[in-house]
Amino acid sequence: MELSITTLADRITNESEAYLFMEQLRWGDTPFCPHCGSTAVNYIRPLNGVSRKTRTGAASQRRVWKCQACPGRKQFSALTGTIFHGSKVSVRKWLFVFFEVCSSKNGVAAREIERKYDLTAKTAWFMLHRIREAMKRDPLVGMLSGTIVADETFVGGKPKNRHRSRREQDNVIVPAQPGIDVGNIKTDKTAVFSLVDKATGEVRSRVVPDVSGASLRKAMADQVDFARSHLETDGWKAYKGIGTEFASHQAVDHTAGEYVRGTVSTNMAEGYFSQLKRSIDGTHHHVSVEHLHRYLAEFDYRYTTRKLSDTTRMRTLMGQVGDRRLTYRPIVTGQGWSTPESNRNS
Repeated sequence: MELSITTLADRITNESEAYLFMEQLRWGDTPFCPHCGSTAVNYIRPLNGVSRKTRTGAASQRRVWKCQACPGRKQFSALTGTIFHGSKVSVRKWLFVFFEVCSSKNGVAAREIERKYDLTAKTAWFMLHRIREAMKRDPLVGMLSGTIVADETFVGGKPKNRHRSRREQDNVIVPAQPGIDVGNIKTDKTAVFSLVDKATGEVRSRVVPDVSGASLRKAMADQVDFARSHLETDGWKAYKGIGTEFASHQAVDHTAGEYVRGTVSTNMAEGYFSQLKRSIDGTHHHVSVEHLHRYLAEFDYRYTTRKLSDTTRMRTLMGQVGDRRLTYRPIVTGQGWSTPESNRNS
């Protein structure tokens, strides 16, 4: 059955039903231990399958299983070891937010989640970052090969829209378009580099320090099998040297008004950037540089799975929530990363 917000609300009317639905999404008909992967597990509580009283007298709907194969016969639930692990937010709310992120083409803002689900700003912000953590590409996924479209863009507000005093203080100039020698022009915009597999539609994006040949080649080398791939780019000079390492390299000259030549174009990457920027401007309004890589993972996942239904996209992502725990402190401390208060619209 295809899900929508209304059908999801009808299906999980309470926390007990939410646990059952979570187990179905994660395990199907075969529960397994998140510690060792064994299917030799037994359900232990609540005994009535609905609710039990804890030591403090509070009611708990958490469904607990026990593994017969683990040393010490460890107990677990469908949340153990996942992005949901240790959260005090109800499973029912988690499922609604999870579905919204998977089904919202333009993304969903933390402030919107805060209002709709009666959460604090920090909790909503952290929940969304946990879901983005699950959307990250598995590092063990193979290299791209075939016809690969490569393109780069700059993310950030336009310096010309700032107050004159701020522009002079920051000494910022709008970056030149790819294909034009930028020389030593300075910009405080953030460079984003994306690779798109033309056959599968998969996109892989990352934040890069600049758009020099060395930086772009390093980003490609981690993702692409050069010898088995055909590269399509625009006329940016950094690609000329990199292209010689590919099976073939073809480029369209945007400075001459050429955007498509036969089957060669960068339109797939340009389309991805268009969606990314519209969503940042219209939904999140502000995204800090420190967390931009997480937003890229989110938009990469939705773009790659764009031909799937919302239900299938949700089920697919639920298969990636294991071993992706993300705790709060590391993402707000340690590297000067901003806190939710400084990202009030994101």
